[in-house]
Amino acid sequence: MLRRARWYHVYEATFAIADSTVYTEPTEGGDCRIELWCNEHSDLLYAAGSRIEPLLSRIRDTVGVEEQVRHDGEAVVITSSCFKGHDESHIDRYLAAHNCLLVPPLRYEDGTKHCRILALEADSLTDLYVDLLEDGFHIDVRSKREITVPSHSSPLLTLDDALPELTGRQREVLSLAVERGYYELPRETTTEALAGELEVSRRTVEDHLRRAERKLLTTLVSYLY
Repeated sequence: MLRRARWYHVYEATFAIADSTVYTEPTEGGDCRIELWCNEHSDLLYAAGSRIEPLLSRIRDTVGVEEQVRHDGEAVVITSSCFKGHDESHIDRYLAAHNCLLVPPLRYEDGTKHCRILALEADSLTDLYVDLLEDGFHIDVRSKREITVPSHSSPLLTLDDALPELTGRQREVLSLAVERGYYELPRETTTEALAGELEVSRRTVEDHLRRAERKLLTTLVSYLY
């Protein structure tokens, strides 16, 4: 007898929090973007944009730089100390009070700090949001969603769970298109050439591709951030 999997619900929200710190200020009004993984004693940073040097200079002055790798407008940095001790706007105590979890990395862009937050109860996210607002935080809720996961899987949705089911023919046509370079820039094949290999009409190939693309894009777009 097959055992039926039990399903659980996890609730996710992404908050964009306005603040003024060494990481948010350089991203305002420019193309600079920062991702931060906190390790308590130090941080791992990834930064990209046209104004990397002023950012690195501020990081050196604030938390120090142990190591860095730079290449073509990008930098990976290990800091000397954790930024949390210098950030009066961090929300850890609010997360703990409402049984919420912060999913790394923190993202800094457009002058705001983007926090991806998980909770087992939808009300926990609501209460967290209200608590932060009452304490003077300026928050823009960028996204909200409910994730359904089976008990035997990892806590977060896997790619297999997210992918839609394609028909055998749709999968065949799409796979061949990828193999032959149809999605390369510039394209290395045409729908007419694909139709010749599959021994079907060009219109049939285009129809299968459109249907497969629509299924994939409409399903996956909600997971883009």
